[in-house]
Amino acid sequence: MEIAMALVALTVGVCAVAAACDRFGWPTPLVLVVVGALVALVPGVPQFTLGPELVLNGLLPPLLYAATRSTSLVDLTRNKTATLLLSVVLVVFTTLVVGWTTSWLLPGVALAACMALGAVVAPPDAVAATAIGRRLGLPRRVATMLEEESLLNDAAALIALAAATSALTTELSLPHIGVEFLLAVAGALLIGGLVTVVLAVVRTRIRNPVLDTAVSFVAPYLAFLPAEALHVSGVLAVVVTGLAMAHLSPRVQTAASRVAETVNWRTVAFLLENAVFLLIGLQFPQLLRGAAASGFSGGRVLLVCVGVLVATIVARFVFVFAAAGVFHAVPPLRPRAWSFGVSLLLSWAGMRGVVTLAAAQLLPQDVPGRDVLLLAAFTVVVGTLLVQGLSLPAVVRALRLPGPDPAQDALQAAALGDAANGAGLRRLDELLTGDEPPHVVLQLRGRSKARSHAAWERLGRPLSDVMTPSVLYSRLRSEMLAAERSVVVRARDRGTAEPEVLQRALADIDVEESLLDRLDDLDPLPGDRGLAPTPGSACAHLRTAGTREEATARWGEPPVVCADCVAVGAQWVHLRTCLACGYTGCCDSSELRHARAHFGEAAHPAIVSAEPGEAWRWCWVDEELG
Repeated sequence: MEIAMALVALTVGVCAVAAACDRFGWPTPLVLVVVGALVALVPGVPQFTLGPELVLNGLLPPLLYAATRSTSLVDLTRNKTATLLLSVVLVVFTTLVVGWTTSWLLPGVALAACMALGAVVAPPDAVAATAIGRRLGLPRRVATMLEEESLLNDAAALIALAAATSALTTELSLPHIGVEFLLAVAGALLIGGLVTVVLAVVRTRIRNPVLDTAVSFVAPYLAFLPAEALHVSGVLAVVVTGLAMAHLSPRVQTAASRVAETVNWRTVAFLLENAVFLLIGLQFPQLLRGAAASGFSGGRVLLVCVGVLVATIVARFVFVFAAAGVFHAVPPLRPRAWSFGVSLLLSWAGMRGVVTLAAAQLLPQDVPGRDVLLLAAFTVVVGTLLVQGLSLPAVVRALRLPGPDPAQDALQAAALGDAANGAGLRRLDELLTGDEPPHVVLQLRGRSKARSHAAWERLGRPLSDVMTPSVLYSRLRSEMLAAERSVVVRARDRGTAEPEVLQRALADIDVEESLLDRLDDLDPLPGDRGLAPTPGSACAHLRTAGTREEATARWGEPPVVCADCVAVGAQWVHLRTCLACGYTGCCDSSELRHARAHFGEAAHPAIVSAEPGEAWRWCWVDEELG
């Protein structure tokens, strides 16, 4: 009963704090740590020990697996040099710097124990990086590198920790440590690959979304447990399996399974990643009591904790800026060099988390000064979360580095959706035999085109100016579905239908409502910036068609109306200007599609958006954005 009450209290506390943080815009990880520490000081609250077995074997595998679901294997391969530098070389560098600093500040403690502390505090936490980075809107390149670093550095740190603790009882050489490291990595890659193959084969044959999601819940442990049993990196095996399965999921899973798995893993990740920060705070009083009984003076303990925190932060700054300097100095590496702003953000965003505290518990019980080392690890976790986490928004604002641009993302999504829509329509033409009912074919073509049009409609004028067809359809259909649902619910309340029939009827309505296009309007773009894709189109028509500025210089500002629509009393959605003659007509989402009709008559291949703040172009012939 006590365990059940503790789990309920933990879940309710996490949800309440997370809801408050969402409401007031507070950083959730930081608030959870503070709340946990305050709760632990309340008389009568039972003491809770965050054991290494619970975190490393219980919580860490699913947390890492959940993090890999949003990480691109393609991006990881593209950024492999930076990822290896940050996740392996930086871990070793931090271990040495913090280890020597601790040995100097805490005489009488074995150097190997100090190096073990360095390995403990070396890896930034994936959960902390993603939780704070998502809220801040970090530049996408920085956020990606932080996430990729955090997925792999835990393995390097735990291997370094194992070597340091082994050095407490046996004499190890650098070649021996290097061989052990390579074996741990190679074994993890092999086990992760084998588990991925088995899971891919099994999940290809599963069509039940519930069963498929259940298999995904055990996937991280299928990789972690065998790897740990063979004394290789279980953490790395989980990361390999998660990345590979996320990459293969469109081929081995049904759409329903992917949707179900995504929702369930988001729930699991939310509870686990927030619970671990609350648990970190609950450790505070216990660590203080242990340090007080260690035999060291309060001043010495404070000096060690602050010194380790400063050494951890400074080591990251020194390494990142040194690496950036090397990148700039070596011509082949110069294109991938980090700017000053990116280097500063990478250095300042190294928050530590639950892995640091859990790994600290692996220090042998008989190590002199162990309680001080544990408190120093806690200080690094809380200090980086509070100092770096709280100041990170100001650093981001001061550097003025652009974060992810929803408008650019929407433009890219619209172009990708158009390409997918074209492939679907071509496949439909291949499948048609001529015996299909015409209304079925029209329905198939209409639904495919409607989804593509909805993405383009998200660009252009805001909803206050014009109600786009997709938004109008979604709103009206939502009201219709609500009326349909009320009838089914009334039948349920009156008992006029069987429960199974009612469940199927409600499920049908819910599925259709979930498929409605949900397109939030974009904020207006600044007047001095045009929404345009990155230059470098492969389309020959777009390379010679010119730009919106050139079209404006030639024919003047585009009109704010579709003249052909005005002539017949029709309504348009968005406007497009022909780059060959300056004609401005309505888009494909409009009823009469005058821009497309002009292409059919004049065969002018390229258009540019005539909407305020937009400068993207489109080739009718090649169906390409540029």
